[in-house]
Amino acid sequence: MPPRSQRAARAMGFLAESDPALASLALWCEIHDAPGETCTRGQRILIGDAFAALPLREQVGTLAHHVLHVALRHGPRMERMRRRLGPSFAAPVFALAADALVNEVLDRAGHAIPRPAVMLTTLLTEVLQADTTRALAAWDAERLYMALRAMDEAGAGRRDAYERKKGFAPDLESAGQEDAPDTVAEWKAHVTRALTAPGSAGRGVGTVLARMRDLPWVDTPWERHLRRLLGKAVTHRPRQSYRRPRAGWIAAEAAARLSGGPAPVFEPGNARHRKRARIVVGLDSSGSVADPLLALFCAEVAGIARRTGAEVHLMCFDETVYAQSVVEPGRLATALTALDMRREGGTSFVDVMAQAGRLDPSIVVVLSDLDGPYGPPPAFDVLWATPVAAPPTPPFGRVLSLAR
Repeated sequence: MPPRSQRAARAMGFLAESDPALASLALWCEIHDAPGETCTRGQRILIGDAFAALPLREQVGTLAHHVLHVALRHGPRMERMRRRLGPSFAAPVFALAADALVNEVLDRAGHAIPRPAVMLTTLLTEVLQADTTRALAAWDAERLYMALRAMDEAGAGRRDAYERKKGFAPDLESAGQEDAPDTVAEWKAHVTRALTAPGSAGRGVGTVLARMRDLPWVDTPWERHLRRLLGKAVTHRPRQSYRRPRAGWIAAEAAARLSGGPAPVFEPGNARHRKRARIVVGLDSSGSVADPLLALFCAEVAGIARRTGAEVHLMCFDETVYAQSVVEPGRLATALTALDMRREGGTSFVDVMAQAGRLDPSIVVVLSDLDGPYGPPPAFDVLWATPVAAPPTPPFGRVLSLAR
């Protein structure tokens, strides 16, 4: 392992006085000198040649910027998204999202960062044209990435113009590393200790960081909820059958015959499921689910189908179902994006529930903005997956917001 950075030694000393929480986090980071530009590569901070020429306060701000990248696990989170989204993943856009969040925290904490710099509030107003109320509490790197990637051509033009104006150059690389659960737990402990350490209260990032949505252990991602709900629905559960006795009862009954004692009360055994589990995926033609989010959703459904051996039936609908097919799990994303979808009609969930019911599904997952008549409750489980952050409450089924 290379020696600890000499270029950042002065900034580290100043950081200990100005921001005890960040200084505490920096002690757990691998910080080394390296040629080229200063960057975060995976879990390591590489201090570049130009760092020493910066004024001291900008050195401190630059070092703090990269310490937060490591503490918030931005490199491993970038790699996790890259593996799940595949070739469609745009690493520079994720780096833009991560930089905007980190710079916003540092600016609010009173740190000096080299200008011009990308900031969450200006990114929301100038590019996404979104509300900045409680911005840090409402956005994390993954959600911000999805929003930036889901924009139309005009939005992409605004993003490119914003990057040029701010002179944005990505300084975050994943280095092909994902986090292990114990590593996330370790960094959660580091951050908790840093924010509660004596001297950190009311100073530096300690006043801002605890309110962030971007902390990777604050919310359970929707993908985990989806895996749990789908896995529970399609996992075979043993059921009792009075056509076959329990093995223990057979032995007890045989012993009673030999001894002449009373026969035990009959105990039913478990019957095997002969029906293959089925997942029905209904896609609302309104097109409210953006392509990157759709790809991530497909990867999760496909993974569940592969692990459980479940059939995946795809139904595309507006007021009625107009396309239906059985899809191999590995081809689900391709099948969804290749559909020639109708855009003129409204939305109704009545027909898609009726069509799904004929397949005797284990669960029906509907991707929609939930704007339409629902009809009567069906006899099977329904999961509504919606890109709406605050979705309405349907009369039946469970709702999973993909925006969280």
